[in-house]
Amino acid sequence: MTLAPARPEPGPVTGTRPERPLPAVILAAAVVAVSVGSILIGSQMVSPAAALDPTDRGYAIVQARIPRTCLALAVGAALGLAGAIMQGLTRNPLADPGILGVNAGASFAMVLALSVFGISALSVYLWFAFGGAALAMVAVHVIASFGSEGATPVKLAIAGAALAAALTSWTSGVLLTDRQTMETFRFWQVGTVGGRDFDILLTGLPFLVVGMVVALGSARLLNTLALGDDLARGLGRRRGRDRLVLGAAVVLLAGGATALAGPIAFVGLIVPHGVRAVVGSDYAAVLPYSVGYGAVLVVVADVAGRVVLPPTEVQVGIMTAVVGVPVFLRLVRRGRLGAM
Repeated sequence: MTLAPARPEPGPVTGTRPERPLPAVILAAAVVAVSVGSILIGSQMVSPAAALDPTDRGYAIVQARIPRTCLALAVGAALGLAGAIMQGLTRNPLADPGILGVNAGASFAMVLALSVFGISALSVYLWFAFGGAALAMVAVHVIASFGSEGATPVKLAIAGAALAAALTSWTSGVLLTDRQTMETFRFWQVGTVGGRDFDILLTGLPFLVVGMVVALGSARLLNTLALGDDLARGLGRRRGRDRLVLGAAVVLLAGGATALAGPIAFVGLIVPHGVRAVVGSDYAAVLPYSVGYGAVLVVVADVAGRVVLPPTEVQVGIMTAVVGVPVFLRLVRRGRLGAM
């Protein structure tokens, strides 16, 4: 009698989808495509041949668009990754850089730099914006830590919303007394990647790189926190230290991106949900894919803003909302919003 070969025992269920190379290939192709499109497409179209010919008039346009494209890629990648970290940290599907006070802290610090200290150079006041974002994040964690349970996800969200409201009110109060500061702040507040050069990007790039390294190395930690505080504690995790590490990554990513380009909405909110719809809920896949799709979303929004109302431009902070709202509503309709 011939025995049938034994079937392999099923592996542990992890709640993730099998690894497939196709999503990674599609993402890589999308990053390349939108980068090339960002360089060639705008109120003035540039041919690929002109981009390689220094004597062509379009060559100067290409040289101006390259730093803009690089900044959009860096800011989008940072915001997409920061959103994934925030949603895992707070276990809140609506978490983004705004809910924990990062944008409000950066805005308030920048207004103080302009109004109180008279600083007008972008390369200088972005340091104030970055510092304000960091201090706001620390303050939220300290406030949420009061009480016997420590900084729980619900307390973090409530403390962030309260601090953001307070900082926004203080920012409005300063702006009402200084018209010149209001004019400068309005340009930064809408979120823009135009008018920046490589010097500005290089100033904030070290913070973004360090934040990405810390965040991408936190996949196992986020998977553990997703199991709940009690189970995470039973597995030997120290909640306070873990949240401090994740919070530092968020400060570096969201604070640096906000300082460089202003508050850009929806990227950190919708990108992680879209990624989970493609690769599942394992943060080992969610985090790196959030980097790529965040970059793609910001570049697409920036290109769309250049062509939607020629010859003027719509700033990227406005276009991310225009592009992001339909995607967000589609995720809600398909029931993806709660899939943390």
